[in-house]
Amino acid sequence: MKFDKKYISRKFPIVVSIAIVMCGFIFYYMLKTMTVEHDYWIEQNKEINKQTRKIKSAQRGNILSTNGDLMASSLPNYKAYFDFMAGVPKDSRNKKAHVLYDSLYRVRKELLLSRMDSIAEGLAVICPAYDRSGKPTRDKKYYKEYLMKGWEEAERVEKIKSDKIQRGDTTWTSARLPYRHYDLCDGYLLNFLQYNQLKKLPVLCFKSRNRSGLIPEERNNRKKPFGLLANKVLGSLYGSNAQKAEGKDGETNDSITAIYGLELAYDSVLRGRDGVSLLRRVRSHNVEIVEREPMNGDDLVSTIDVTLQDVCESALRKKLIDTDAEFGVVILLETHTGDVKAMVNLERDPFNETNYVERSDYAMGAAMEPGSTFKTASIMVALDDGVISINDKIDTGNGAWPMYGRWMKDSGGRGHGVIDVTHAMIYSSNIGVSRLIDSKYHDNPDKFIEGLKRVGIGTPLGIPMRGLRDPQILGPKENKHWAATSIPWMSIGYGSMVAPMQTVTFYNAIANNGRMVRPRFARAISRGGNIVEEFPVEVIKEQICKPQTLKEIQGILKAVVNDERGTGKRARSKYFSVSGKTGTAQVLYKGNYKTGMHFVTFCGYFPSDAPKYTCLVSVQTRAGGVSGGGICGPVFAQIADRVYSKVVTADVATARDSLSIMVPNVKAGDGLAAQKVLNRLGVSYSGAVQSASLATAEIRGEGVDFTSVESNLETMPNLTGLGARDAVYAIESRGMKARLSGVGKVRSQSMAAGSKVVKGTVVRVELN
Repeated sequence: MKFDKKYISRKFPIVVSIAIVMCGFIFYYMLKTMTVEHDYWIEQNKEINKQTRKIKSAQRGNILSTNGDLMASSLPNYKAYFDFMAGVPKDSRNKKAHVLYDSLYRVRKELLLSRMDSIAEGLAVICPAYDRSGKPTRDKKYYKEYLMKGWEEAERVEKIKSDKIQRGDTTWTSARLPYRHYDLCDGYLLNFLQYNQLKKLPVLCFKSRNRSGLIPEERNNRKKPFGLLANKVLGSLYGSNAQKAEGKDGETNDSITAIYGLELAYDSVLRGRDGVSLLRRVRSHNVEIVEREPMNGDDLVSTIDVTLQDVCESALRKKLIDTDAEFGVVILLETHTGDVKAMVNLERDPFNETNYVERSDYAMGAAMEPGSTFKTASIMVALDDGVISINDKIDTGNGAWPMYGRWMKDSGGRGHGVIDVTHAMIYSSNIGVSRLIDSKYHDNPDKFIEGLKRVGIGTPLGIPMRGLRDPQILGPKENKHWAATSIPWMSIGYGSMVAPMQTVTFYNAIANNGRMVRPRFARAISRGGNIVEEFPVEVIKEQICKPQTLKEIQGILKAVVNDERGTGKRARSKYFSVSGKTGTAQVLYKGNYKTGMHFVTFCGYFPSDAPKYTCLVSVQTRAGGVSGGGICGPVFAQIADRVYSKVVTADVATARDSLSIMVPNVKAGDGLAAQKVLNRLGVSYSGAVQSASLATAEIRGEGVDFTSVESNLETMPNLTGLGARDAVYAIESRGMKARLSGVGKVRSQSMAAGSKVVKGTVVRVELN
């Protein structure tokens, strides 16, 4: 069959021609992309497929006091960056697109230069900086020059880009440039209020980031509402923001952020778990895909009591100033639990010698020769081993005794003659204690060393806080300098290194009937205001010595404070009994023992018969005539009195005398409500009172008599003796108006009692 050409449309050749031309264009651009623009599109492909892992920081948990006071918290800080070319295209590779780029560039330039003065003036107010004299170092002129420097750099680079575009050069890159991420406040970190003020400045006030150019970077900053109070206990983080390191699996590792204290010991609890998101480039936009949401850290409830911490710090600071001391330590433990209620480390400020600050952790890190506080452990070992008794006598001579070629001396050079074990401790006789211990352990020193570890003074505490020094009590095998004089001098606190925390834990065990508990710095973990985990009291030793030995040691420590010749008599309290022991040790200072530097201590507990708290006070000073009782005793007494008055509650019945009135003063008013209160207090009363009726009250002996007030709403009641609220209720419930003057109880009323009520009448009432 012959094909008829009349069925072929005349438009067919046109359609075919257009298709051929389009195929030609496609082929042309394929070749161009594969050759001329090959490198460019390879880079674009990398940008599109590149995904950046972004860490979403978790909020660090708070540290609370034992009473719930906020002691350390993470508050947001902001680093403000600025894009000078916000709204101006970053990538315009052809001349046609460059026309739009050039127009937007000129608009941006005109906007910034016209508002530069206003922005600089605002920055000078929001981001001030001062020198040591308090003179401001950043003013409007400073910030204007700083901003102009950034703009000039932006203008220089943008001109280079523009010239290359005009020439058709496509070799420049669109990577992030410094002036598109310029530190607006020149290193200054803004708090939340300052950041909100910044957003109100000209240009920066635009809501769209593409118009304002403001790029905020939020950071978590650790704040301590109580300043440097308990600073060494709380700890710190590196800088103002936790530094983070990214691991191989994308998890963040910020275990290095905490430096010391509770921040480090419980870092895994506080830091939480960071979230992870992926940033992908899709059609010239960054799209964030959340892979894992951040989990905020839990709160830590510490054992520190802010009030007691302040009491201890104030008392110690005053004594350090008075004695021109180098440093001082106070540790306050709750006897039964071992909770550290306060821990103070104050040392001379290197920048201001009249001030004392917390910089070093002497309480746990200063392993020093403890001096005479060590004598308690020495006597305890000997009593527990049964090699001496409490009534044994020892000759102390006239204050100096030769021992293996050296002279053992008592404080002040005074002799005490022949004394028993108790008085050797009361007078803190070096000769008495050293002769007793040397006579029993000189030929078997290892037994004495083992005894010290058995009673707990030589046992490591195992506290999770960084910096605690283990005790160094070395025997003949470990000490290459062991000599015949080692046991005598060790028994009185020389030749061994014991940290203050070790000493106070040992004395706390004595107060706790021989039960040694590990000092506890954290009580619980809280999440969302609810306790999710409590840390138990941990026992190191159930019994440090025999019950009889403990009873004798407790009696000795009580006598040290309460005997008129006791070295600890200045630690006494007028309100309760105190037990403890003084200690004075010469300190090697600048390589010499003859510098006059002494480390003095008083460690004790109160009240003696039912101990609640154990406290250690230590001071290192060069003051003349120093002693543990003379310097640290008064500080201990001051702390003990204040702690007892604030915390320890006595039974009110013990304060009652024949003149005491134990029945509360009941005012006239709502009798039924008053009777309910007396029921709860256990106070007897008489007289029936109807509901919602007024009544007068009179104290009779051990009870209260109630008398109902006339409740007729048609007559005016007697208001004398009522409080203001009850008087107003009585008047207005009868349809009248009350006008009060004065304060207290009702003294007089303008409408006489028993008068007929006239609604709307104003009744004037005087209170006194």
